Amino acid sequence: MTLLPDCLIIDDDSNIASTICEYFNLFDLSCEYVTDYEAGLKAIAQKQPSVVLLDINLGEQTGFELCKKLRESSEVPVIFISARNTDDDILAALGIGGDDYVTKPFSMAVLLAKARAILKRSAPAQNQAPKPVIRFGSVEIDRDLGRVLKGGEPVKLKPLEYKLLLYLFDNQGRRVTKDELLQNVWQDTFIGEGTLSVHIRHLREKLEDVPNDPRFIKTLWGSGYMFEL
Repeated sequence: MTLLPDCLIIDDDSNIASTICEYFNLFDLSCEYVTDYEAGLKAIAQKQPSVVLLDINLGEQTGFELCKKLRESSEVPVIFISARNTDDDILAALGIGGDDYVTKPFSMAVLLAKARAILKRSAPAQNQAPKPVIRFGSVEIDRDLGRVLKGGEPVKLKPLEYKLLLYLFDNQGRRVTKDELLQNVWQDTFIGEGTLSVHIRHLREKLEDVPNDPRFIKTLWGSGYMFEL
C-alpha cells in the first residue's frame, strides 16, 4: 500500500529537497518532493499533504505565487524555506498565508521539529470536548443519546459503524489512514482492510444521498479516508 506523504517539499534544488526527505523519512515523517511550480500544485491536489515546505525561488515562478494560488482553495500549513533572509521577504511570506519561515542553511533537526509542531497544531485537539450534536447534510447525530437521524428518520448503525463515523467526523479535513482506523476504532491492526471497506460502504449507504458519489466520506485511494464538510 502506498501512503500519501505527511510532508511535501517544493524546492528547485533537488539535492536539498532529497536530503530533507531522506532525513524526515528516517524519523518517521513521510515526505516527498517536487522541484517546480506546476508539479507543486499538482502534487498538493493529488497527494493532499498535511504540511508543505516551500522554497521562494522556483525558476520562472516563485513560492510567493504558489502560496497565493494555494490559499485560494486550501489551508494546508506552509513553511517557507529560503536563502533569502530579509525582513521584507519574511513579512511577505507570512502576509500571504505562510505559517513559518526558515532561512537556509538550517538545522535539519530544527526543521523537523517545526514541521512536527505544525502537524500537531493542525491536528484536532485531543482534549477538546466534542460537540454533543453533530449535523451535516440531512444527518443529525446526538452523542449523548447515541442516536442518528437522516431526514428526521432514525438510522440504525452497528456499534462499530457508529464509532467509525464519529472518529472520521472528529478528524474531519485530514487524511485518516486505514492503519489508524484499524488501531483506534477496531483497536486491532490484524483486522483485514476488507472489513473496513465494508463498514465504510454501509455508512455511505445509510447516510449519503448518493452512496456511489459520496459527499462527506471520501476515499483517498491507496491511503485512507477523509471526512469533508
